[in-house]
Amino acid sequence: MEYEILYKEAFPVVKCKLNQGEKIKAESDAMIAMSNTIDVEGGVEGGLLKGFTRMLSGEKFFFQYMTAKRGEGELIFGHAIPGGIIDIELDGTYGLNIQKNGFLASTEGIDIDTKVQNLTKGFLSKEGFFILGVRGKGTLFLSSYGTIHPITLKEGEEIVVDNGHIVAWPDYMSYSIDKASNGWVNSFMSGEMLVCKFRGPGTIFIQTRNPAGFSKWISSMGFSMGQ
Repeated sequence: MEYEILYKEAFPVVKCKLNQGEKIKAESDAMIAMSNTIDVEGGVEGGLLKGFTRMLSGEKFFFQYMTAKRGEGELIFGHAIPGGIIDIELDGTYGLNIQKNGFLASTEGIDIDTKVQNLTKGFLSKEGFFILGVRGKGTLFLSSYGTIHPITLKEGEEIVVDNGHIVAWPDYMSYSIDKASNGWVNSFMSGEMLVCKFRGPGTIFIQTRNPAGFSKWISSMGFSMGQ
């Protein structure tokens, strides 16, 4: 498969060329345009139980499967919110944990499952108790609200990230959830409250905008996200 991420600085889409028999799986409603040699079908990855647990993690129940059945063809897909798209090549030696709405699409060979965080992390984090876990070999496409920015940490190096800005991180990285400042009063007054502390080595991916912050701004203007 050949692909290119277009319009990276504004509203990106992925344009790819599928050889006959190749398949892309993506979140529901990701397809924008495709050749008539490609068929799009809906399905539940891993069965009904996994579909329901993905819904608990904030993802959609169904996936799209786009397959070049009658010869090679071109496919364009993207995501609904204004934000970035990046590609990551997984070699099978590690997996990624992905926050809700972070998964966009992947090639065959990538397995998608739901992971349960421990009680403390699930209760305190904005991702909740359930997050997505992906493993395997192939190409993974992540999406975000705002641009996706990678941060690479060396062995023992630490960084503090606001909960609402996390997109994905390697499953081998250690992290903890803590108050943003010394004391709950200072954390509340700072507007940050809870943050994630990651320890290297590894690369985490953050988004430059916070969906919850945008929702609050919309509400302050007299609108609601449901309108």
